[in-house]
Amino acid sequence: MRALVLWADGGSSNLGVRALGAGTEALLRRLEPDVQVMHQGYGPGDAPTRIGAPKPQVRRLIRDSDGLVDWVRTFDIVIDTRAGDSFADIYGLGRLLTMNLMQEIVRKAKVPVTFGPQTIGPFTTRRGRLLARRALHNAVSVMARDPESADAARRLGRPVDVLGTDVVFAIDRAEPDTERDVLLNVSGLLWRPNSHVDHAHYQRLIMSLSERLVSAGRQLTLLSHVIDSPDPDNDVPANAELASMLEERGHGRPEILIPGSLDEARRHIASARIVIGSRMHACLNALSLGVPAVPLSYSRKFEPLLGQLNWRQGVDLRSRDASMADRIISAVDDPTLAASSAQVRDRAHGLLEPVYDQLERVVA
Repeated sequence: MRALVLWADGGSSNLGVRALGAGTEALLRRLEPDVQVMHQGYGPGDAPTRIGAPKPQVRRLIRDSDGLVDWVRTFDIVIDTRAGDSFADIYGLGRLLTMNLMQEIVRKAKVPVTFGPQTIGPFTTRRGRLLARRALHNAVSVMARDPESADAARRLGRPVDVLGTDVVFAIDRAEPDTERDVLLNVSGLLWRPNSHVDHAHYQRLIMSLSERLVSAGRQLTLLSHVIDSPDPDNDVPANAELASMLEERGHGRPEILIPGSLDEARRHIASARIVIGSRMHACLNALSLGVPAVPLSYSRKFEPLLGQLNWRQGVDLRSRDASMADRIISAVDDPTLAASSAQVRDRAHGLLEPVYDQLERVVA
């Protein structure tokens, strides 16, 4: 069997996207150990050409023959991940259209496409809803990773076939590379002006939290989960800036971890007693390894997914709650979280069973 995983490639600078690719591949290998899996996202991948621009994709759809269509035709199944949370119009209609056009190419190649477990919506525009309806109805199978996404699909007239959870929980366990205390993931997206939260408030919260942890004798380590790239949305500069600020204020310079791979990131995360994460997959990687996580949520993708796993820790950065830092510190100091995080992993594995069963039905 040959399978193509879209929008979750192993070369992405976003380790959350890499986790989606690795988790999807793990599910496929459980189905058929010898499956040949290829990945394609916006940049270079396994496809014979890039797929990240709308105009060339439209031309491919109207040609009688095309190399990309011919290549897609060699697969038995296509898993459309939409990078986990990009099946929405809040990031702009351009991204939604580009991803939809690739699905149309798969349809032209007459290969079954299934939506892997992901966030569905929100769709705030009429055009966004039209594009979403078409994409959902083109798929032979639709899977959501949280109840709110399942609701969004139902409102668009195509109920999901499976309500699962994030595929990161399908990835094999990683052994810790050492022992660490508090691992803090600072988001470069939120550190600079952005459309999600007040970046100045976020910087103050992170600085206050870091100073309180260090003053309390906790060992603080900084983790980049979106690694350095030409894209300004990466965590490396923000972590370096925070480390310099702490050093200037006499707190010493914390260790900064910049993983070179998803495996290395998971080994780092496995080494921690607790993770405070601004990137959702920094938290999900932690929970999948049995490490407690305190999510710093900035969008609606966090709460429904984590709530379904009965993980109620963390704060919503959009709320500007004055007690935010206190609540995070209380979670860090809670000795019961380690046992609770192990229960999350068990629950997630149960939620992935219907996902595996659905994939088995699709390829049968």
